[in-house]
Amino acid sequence: MKNINKIKTVSKYSFALMILVLFSCETNETQTVTNFTNLTWQDNFDTDGAPDSANWTYEIGDGTAQGIPGWGNNELQYYTDRPENVVVENGMLKITAVREQFQGSNYTSARILTKGLFQQSYGRFEARIKLPWGQGLWPAFWLLGDDNNGTVVWPQNGEIDIMENRGSEPTITHGSVHGPGYSAGNAITKSYELPNGRFDTDFHVFGIEWGPNYINYYVDDVLYNQITPEDVTGEWVYNDKPFYIILNVAVGGAFSGNPSANTVFPQTMYVDYVRVYSYE
Repeated sequence: MKNINKIKTVSKYSFALMILVLFSCETNETQTVTNFTNLTWQDNFDTDGAPDSANWTYEIGDGTAQGIPGWGNNELQYYTDRPENVVVENGMLKITAVREQFQGSNYTSARILTKGLFQQSYGRFEARIKLPWGQGLWPAFWLLGDDNNGTVVWPQNGEIDIMENRGSEPTITHGSVHGPGYSAGNAITKSYELPNGRFDTDFHVFGIEWGPNYINYYVDDVLYNQITPEDVTGEWVYNDKPFYIILNVAVGGAFSGNPSANTVFPQTMYVDYVRVYSYE
């Protein structure tokens, strides 16, 4: 069943010869033509064990060693590379947030990224994911711009959030960009609410189609947001610049709030696949 679902998804989202999108923004009508059919990178998580080291590296710690305690958002988790927090099993990547005392933190989780292994400018980036649920959980699928070996710092390097979710809102996802002049709480963002079902009870495909001067946001086959240079309040830093992929589950922080006494742990984000396409 898993492979059948994957074939259907690829056919529906990625092998159409041309997609003509008409999207009505608040300020103007935008017409975008895309043709992202060339598969450039993928991970189907078909081999049990640790995530493939040819594809993924880890962020470790609570952000203190990186000079950003709480990862800059007052988050509560300590990221590890332990199988308790990140593992591939039964064709799925599992990132699990656990309530436990570890290295001075009350929670553990994982954050994996393709930095130094894969990054791309423009294309379709998509992942089929089932989200965790509960107050204080903050799962995300996102991209960061190349930092040129640390010489370009956030938000000047840009950030594209393909999917962010507050665990207390299981029917709502958010798509955003962060950059100089629109970082942190000033992100350019829009939310999408499922008309039926919940993100924690079934898998959904979260994706963007990104080309010169636009980023389109999708949930399954629904285009719900388009961001262009006219929408941002500062510099547009998304043209001809490679970005890498990040998957993580944070606990607490400015976006989601902290867990409550009713939040059930452990909680797992399940990722069926991640795929990237470029222009044919």
